[in-house]
Amino acid sequence: MPFRRAAVAALAVLTVAGCSSGTSGAESPAAPPAEDTAITVVASTNVYGSIVEAVGGSRVTVDSLIDDPAADPHSYESTPADAAAVAKARLVVVNGGGYDEFLTQLVESSGATPTVVDVAGISGLVPAEEAEHAEEGHAEEEHAGEAGHEHEHGEFNEHFWYSLPTMKTLATQLATDLGAADPAGAAEFTANAETFNGRVDELISRAETIGKAQPGARVAVTEPVPGYLVQTAGLTDATPPEFTEAIEEDTDPPAAVLQETLALFSGDPVRALVVNAQTETPSTDQVRNAAQTAGVPVVEMTETLPEGATGYADWMGGQIDALAGALGANPAGS
Repeated sequence: MPFRRAAVAALAVLTVAGCSSGTSGAESPAAPPAEDTAITVVASTNVYGSIVEAVGGSRVTVDSLIDDPAADPHSYESTPADAAAVAKARLVVVNGGGYDEFLTQLVESSGATPTVVDVAGISGLVPAEEAEHAEEGHAEEEHAGEAGHEHEHGEFNEHFWYSLPTMKTLATQLATDLGAADPAGAAEFTANAETFNGRVDELISRAETIGKAQPGARVAVTEPVPGYLVQTAGLTDATPPEFTEAIEEDTDPPAAVLQETLALFSGDPVRALVVNAQTETPSTDQVRNAAQTAGVPVVEMTETLPEGATGYADWMGGQIDALAGALGANPAGS
């Protein structure tokens, strides 16, 4: 698997009015538009693409640029086909926070004016000073390093799709923006978003049940990827921050930090290790081996939907169940 080169660049919170749909008003329930009039959407990853599909249903066509479960999205480089897709899109969904800066750059260079939903911008999880700094430094940062990946890592966690409340906010925003592009489907989009958000509420409840059964249980992580979920589950991340920062920045952690991390699996060991299955380094391999030797359960989580996943809720639910199983908890509804 590829190594990670973490990218934190500008937050591009773009809100540009989308084009109106060619579909005229219709009685409820609205008939789905013809394929050539469906709203064209580009999402940076298939995680966001799946949420667009959940809200948009048959009234959208979605192109998820990153959908390889074996790839590290941080290292992705755009292709001419990606640029062509963006040029035709009426709605673009970006994670923001520098995670998928390539897509922000494609939008800016396309000459098109799609509606852009920036998840970082709507999450409420990015400190104001970080957003301001990113806005000021955008012009300089986007030219730094190969494919714009050499950036100083921000202090916020840009893996927003593990923030379950943020995904509810995203679904609601998508219903609004899709409804503006296709007024005939507005009621359908709103209903779909409410259904999706209901399923996410169930996920939140299941995650919180872990913490109720094992309050404050100590876990280790190889990267900050699952951080928001760990918080929702009421668990304690015992990993030295210097270790996870080094792994995310594609550098070797100092020897003392690595030893401190390995020590989490001896004496009074952590209850579980959560690894990013899409990033492996010699250091993460050592940590995984230490966990397995100590009999500490290893839970794999990913940054994109794996093959066979039927959607965001099912995928995230499976990961919550895996975490609960590792800790001996019983999530509600499972």
